[in-house]
Amino acid sequence: MKELFLQISNRQDLTQEQVQEVFDQILQNQLSESQIAAFLMGLKTKGETADEITGIVRALKAHATVLPETFSDAMCNCGTGGDQSYSFNISTTVCFVLAAGGIRMAKAGNRSVSSKSGSADVLEALGINVAASPETLSKALDEVGLAFIFAQTMHPAMRFIGPARQAMGIPTIMNLVGPLANPLDLETQLMGLYRVELQELVARAIQQLGRKRAVVITGPDNMDEAALYGTNTYTLLEDGKISQHTFTYEDLGMDKVELSEITGGDAKENAEILLSVLKNEASPYLETTVLNAGLGFYANGKVASIKEGVELARHLIADGSALAKLQHLQEVQV
Repeated sequence: MKELFLQISNRQDLTQEQVQEVFDQILQNQLSESQIAAFLMGLKTKGETADEITGIVRALKAHATVLPETFSDAMCNCGTGGDQSYSFNISTTVCFVLAAGGIRMAKAGNRSVSSKSGSADVLEALGINVAASPETLSKALDEVGLAFIFAQTMHPAMRFIGPARQAMGIPTIMNLVGPLANPLDLETQLMGLYRVELQELVARAIQQLGRKRAVVITGPDNMDEAALYGTNTYTLLEDGKISQHTFTYEDLGMDKVELSEITGGDAKENAEILLSVLKNEASPYLETTVLNAGLGFYANGKVASIKEGVELARHLIADGSALAKLQHLQEVQV
């Protein structure tokens, strides 16, 4: 470690292999809390690279719980969180719409850290077993085309990093790694990110991880979702090329929805909001869901434009297909 610390202190970037080797040691509980904190702080001070993010993700995937069945066509729409928007569980609601559109969704998530209700909390309130066995998750992915991949269950070795991160109390490279470390080898991805200036960095890491197509989205006020007010900025990975774009609600012909209109609550309240959306009850929550589902369909390549994706999302909610996916998952992931 001494040589690596010296390299970092001289502001020299690490290779994927170097970072993966360090994290192999961390995930086997071979480094102290102070060593882990020093390593994370060193990377932050130097400035993290796509190679360093990729090295951590590969180490996490190597130590993750493995599903008994292999899926090569899965997508995830998990975001970083940490945007302090206190919105309802947008990406969790959206995953049912994307699954209804024929996309196999391996929806990663965790319990709440900076809000009242994380994805695991709201799904638990809906009767879904978030800590289901790998066998059950495989069954859900196969039969429903959707499963909730709980970070705590699938990455048990992450517990060795937690104390150092809590002691530091500041964002580190780990905040970017979570949505990328899905145990499945994803084909496509929609990732919400709380800082626009990090989009290209994250997109390059996604490319190195072998995703065929992806969108990294940052909404107005650094939301980690798209929103119907202000300007949304996204970075697209398509055909090996990375490009940045913007759009507004006006570009899509949609009505304005203020952030205050999509505020969420605790797990029970957010479960009620999720159900109201999937039941096609008109609201700002529904509009925000079809926006982000439309972006998800575009990220997957299922549609040629975000606007076309929004129209598809509306149809799948209106005809009951999205609600049927929730009901099916409630039957299988128990």
